[in-house]
Amino acid sequence: MIDLHMHSTYSDGVYKPAELIAMAAAKGLKTIALADHDTVDGIDEALEAGRRHHVEVIPAVELSVQFETYKDVHLLGYLIDHRDSAFLRKLAEFRTIRDRRGQAIIANINQKLGQENKEIISYDEAMNLADGAFGRPHIARVLVNRGYARDMQDAFERYLIPCDEPKRYFPMDEALAEIDRLGGIAVLAHPTSVSEERKTLAAVIGKLAEMGLRGVEAHNNMCNADESAFLVRLAENLGLAVTGGSDFHGIEPGIEMGTGRGQLAIPHTLATALKCLHHTA
Repeated sequence: MIDLHMHSTYSDGVYKPAELIAMAAAKGLKTIALADHDTVDGIDEALEAGRRHHVEVIPAVELSVQFETYKDVHLLGYLIDHRDSAFLRKLAEFRTIRDRRGQAIIANINQKLGQENKEIISYDEAMNLADGAFGRPHIARVLVNRGYARDMQDAFERYLIPCDEPKRYFPMDEALAEIDRLGGIAVLAHPTSVSEERKTLAAVIGKLAEMGLRGVEAHNNMCNADESAFLVRLAENLGLAVTGGSDFHGIEPGIEMGTGRGQLAIPHTLATALKCLHHTA
């Protein structure tokens, strides 16, 4: 079995890449993809650990993208050249913007904490939880560690969402072109997060396929069996690849790598098909 969507401490996961690979090997996974948010800094560590544990590691990234009126669409780029200097510079620019947003969110949260007569949190306290790209989950973990929230969901509902700041996204056409330039395969992550209305979702994916989308993550934690079957049929009709992954971060209750909430069983044939698509590109 495989898992083509997981995150490490280099974005918003809680395990280092080498730890993820060791866990994957213990679970019997043969292939995984490290797809951190807007960063590729953990891939080389994952590749080295993969060689030690005999787990195939597919280099990947998950970009935050805007398409038409849809914000925070997640686009996976598989089998990319993760050492490309121009791409690394672009990600560094986004990291700077992400850090500034994080500082503004913390300032907003501290204002709220002051009103609640609670001790404020610091940017450094949250940054110490991140090996790479800094994000809201790191702030949420500080709030949980301080006892200000019961869990991650509670932290988001009570603090992160009401204290949010605008986020910058890659334009969809730019993101698709960049993944293609890197020799990668662009796949839409957890498609039902875009829309649960099937006609709308089919229309969106159809437009994206015309723009250069190469696949859809039909097997994921946001889908039930019927929704996954719909996405598989849609992919087949549009000539798109099908992928799947747990979107494992290590912080979501009940989600395990490889199996998600227990409903995932992703066959190795999907990784093989993805690599074949990459070689024929």
